[in-house]
Amino acid sequence: MTPGGETRRDAPGPSVVLAVDSGGSGLRAVLAAHGTGYRPASGAGTAAGREGLTAAAPIALSDPLTSGEPVRTGPRGISAAHLLEQLLPMARRLMDDAGAVRLGAVAVGAAGLATLGDELREELPAALERELGVRRLALVADAVTAYTGALGPRAGAVIAAGTGMIAIGTDLTSWRRADGWGHLLGDCGGGAWIGRAGLEAALRAFDGRQGGSPELLAGAEEVFGPMPELPGRLYPRTDRPAVLASFAPQVAARAGSDPVAADILRTAARHMAESAAAACPPDGEPLLALTGGLFRMGEPLLAPLREELAARVPHARLVPAAGDPLDGALRIAVALADGRLTLPQDDRMLSVVAEKPYPEIDALNSA
Repeated sequence: MTPGGETRRDAPGPSVVLAVDSGGSGLRAVLAAHGTGYRPASGAGTAAGREGLTAAAPIALSDPLTSGEPVRTGPRGISAAHLLEQLLPMARRLMDDAGAVRLGAVAVGAAGLATLGDELREELPAALERELGVRRLALVADAVTAYTGALGPRAGAVIAAGTGMIAIGTDLTSWRRADGWGHLLGDCGGGAWIGRAGLEAALRAFDGRQGGSPELLAGAEEVFGPMPELPGRLYPRTDRPAVLASFAPQVAARAGSDPVAADILRTAARHMAESAAAACPPDGEPLLALTGGLFRMGEPLLAPLREELAARVPHARLVPAAGDPLDGALRIAVALADGRLTLPQDDRMLSVVAEKPYPEIDALNSA
């Protein structure tokens, strides 16, 4: 406390970590305890627990705060100013509610960081140190937070599929990624890919071309109206990937009765399995998890995917994802604060910025 009774940001007091998940649906932020802030996995301490799927996870101190507005992208990539405009009020509110005066570390997971993150890497460390007193910061690609939320610090691979699709893996010495190139160049098997393939089959049926699906045509007209109007409804949109992905559940709903829809999902599963095979460590028995909203489509997609994975990555063990990307950012923030971050670092996928006096982080960066 100062003589006037005000709390100093650099005063001793409860230390917490801040985790951030910035993606296509907005920005989420949450605080967690560190040091002693852990809960055991279900069955921990038993043989089943030791073989279980959930590593020790940080305990969030409250529900996440959510902005609901995606962070903008400008000429220099992801906008640091727009991210800070949303994040700083959320961080201060979370800290005030928790009675916390110090941030032991911050982990910011951001969609597009690997290719569009130059501005964040240049501006965020100094801004967060100035505004919140942050001395330990991890900037993390959303694929890495998805991986860490699903598997924790273990060797393996994760298929992250929603509107897009990426596979990421690690042997704990380096990261391997496959696809994730966006809906124009890749994301093969993701929601936008499935939706686009379904709409193409609908248009083939409308034209009378081979390979069309009358069932998908009926579904497309139900969702989008008359087919001649579809290009005008789709092409001017800035959120075309999301619009395409919105049709993916229609494809899944018809896969049981329509061989064209079933074949689209089988092909999507093959693409995902190919990416998983490229990203997965080749040796041992790595873990493999699925994460992302696309898998809520259930068995029409999961059944062919299990078959494709068994054929293409037979040495991997398929396990349930333990958590989501925000959980992954929490794990990274806590490990960074406690000086035990073991995930491999990479300039674009997972980079740590630490100011003195944190010599153990300097040693970690130079390892």
